[in-house]
Amino acid sequence: MRKIIILCGALAVSTLAMAQDLPEMSYEIDITQNLDTFFVTLSPATTLDKSARIYQFAATAPGTYQTMNLGRFVSLFRAFDKKGRELLVTRKSVNQFEISKPHKIAKITYQMAETFDTPVEDFPVYLMCGSSIEEDHALINTHTIMGYFEGYQKSPISISVTGKDDWKIGTALPMEGNRFLASSFDHAVDSPILMGELSFADTTIADTQVEIYTYSQQGKFDSKSLLAGMSDMLDATLQFLVELPVDRYTFLYFFEPGLTGATGAWEHSYSSEYVLEEKDPTAEYMQSVTDIASHEFFHIVTPLNIHSEIVESFNFVSPTPSVHLWMYEGVTEWASNMLLYRGGVVEEEDYLQNAIATKILVDEKYFDPTWSLKKLSDESFNGGAASKQYANIYFRGSLVAGLLDIRLLELSGGQAGLRELMLKLIDQYGKGKPVSEKTFFDDLTAMTYPEIRDFFDQYILAANPLPHEEYLAKIGLELTRGESGISVTKMKEMSEDQRKLFEAWSKNL
Repeated sequence: MRKIIILCGALAVSTLAMAQDLPEMSYEIDITQNLDTFFVTLSPATTLDKSARIYQFAATAPGTYQTMNLGRFVSLFRAFDKKGRELLVTRKSVNQFEISKPHKIAKITYQMAETFDTPVEDFPVYLMCGSSIEEDHALINTHTIMGYFEGYQKSPISISVTGKDDWKIGTALPMEGNRFLASSFDHAVDSPILMGELSFADTTIADTQVEIYTYSQQGKFDSKSLLAGMSDMLDATLQFLVELPVDRYTFLYFFEPGLTGATGAWEHSYSSEYVLEEKDPTAEYMQSVTDIASHEFFHIVTPLNIHSEIVESFNFVSPTPSVHLWMYEGVTEWASNMLLYRGGVVEEEDYLQNAIATKILVDEKYFDPTWSLKKLSDESFNGGAASKQYANIYFRGSLVAGLLDIRLLELSGGQAGLRELMLKLIDQYGKGKPVSEKTFFDDLTAMTYPEIRDFFDQYILAANPLPHEEYLAKIGLELTRGESGISVTKMKEMSEDQRKLFEAWSKNL
């Protein structure tokens, strides 16, 4: 997930046959009664186990790296048996409701306030991870509206949303009639829904169907123009990855003027969602929109395919950080910039200045140098000081990935850098085969060179100063610091080794 909060980011779909031994959970969501509230009814298909006493709302969600505590937005939570008699409900915690006789539940009902217009004192929900209802649209991130019974997180789900009949619908979820289908609660969370007065455009990249749905309050953006601006990026991503690991992908865009709070984007397995301020679509702003899309689209690699067991079996109850945030966000940010450069979409001078020099300046000037990438991971859910440092994962994290790329190229004689390592990881791991949270650094070292373990220890696990000058010089680049800032340029004279390594580093794909 990428958040635009300084200076100017769900998973595991298998098949709908998953968890056939668990009953389907049927949700009815009404968005017509109140423009600030979702009216929700849940009906289990069969009798629940007596142990399913807790109905759980999400404390967090994959890829958000924040505590949200969605139970704060719930009111009038009630449970009923088949005869319509009300069952005793006790609120156990901010995100948990206990039902006295779960085996007698025929339905539960509750109201859920939208997050956009509901003020909270702490842990604000990022807009791209939230929910909104207005006369001309509804943005539904299902973790902000739905929960699950304890023991039934893997139950298949069907969802009906009562809105306006003429609204377009954008989502990666399959539909049967007027119902959205999900293989589990995780799948539902992995698939946001945008409804309303939307524009639409689509194309095919290799064997992948790409769809774009756009809500633009003032009509300044439409899906066709966004697709035109993204086409080179999509082609460059295909070149970088050789083949795309998805058959269908959906971009959901939400533009509104005067947004307050953290805007940005949130990645998913088969879609990404963007909540951005509706400005005039200048060339500069359109480029920034494309840059964000490049980042989110590359998440189809990590963490959506390459991830640890913490992400594979996500804990919605208690936020659990993964030490490999450096890869999920840092490597993704590096790759989303590098693929544009190597694909010829971004000029060399722009890449050197914006993807390297500016990131060095931001890392050194605006963030605490004592925070390692590991510490950013460990503290990502804690708010406070951690929230002020978190955005550095897109700067320092990307810079560390770039240095790792150079080190791998150097050790391999220019044959294999970070891109090639990522392609190997795609082949070796993937959904259903997570990397090890504990041994992944050692596993990566075994896949590459013994010297790489020292790199991880110094620049990911510890907060040692990054050796920019030394590493950039290996590929014939010079870093200059002055009163006007930081610049990175090609050396006028390179040695033969520098020239060869630069060619390997910058090669077009």
